Amino acid sequence: MDFLGKVTELTPDGRIIVKCSDLPEIGEVVFDAKENKIGIVKRVFGPVDGPYASVTPKDSISEKLRGTDVYTRGGSKNGKNKGRSRRN
Repeated sequence: MDFLGKVTELTPDGRIIVKCSDLPEIGEVVFDAKENKIGIVKRVFGPVDGPYASVTPKDSISEKLRGTDVYTRGGSKNGKNKGRSRRN
């Protein structure tokens, strides 16, 4: 697993804000240290040298998630594996 960053904020609308160490891909699955699925990256924002990611949680979130490290599976989503649909 690749280190994504640290959970900095839990928003009132139920999203998780992560301070990222690297730029994540939108749609990447996010896990905790025990490899439990937390959610999916929906948005990346902020400065290029210190981006933030908005993660939509799989289940309801708890306050104890704040300050914990989160991870992604890694791997590259490029070319044909990206999942784009073609129109003819």
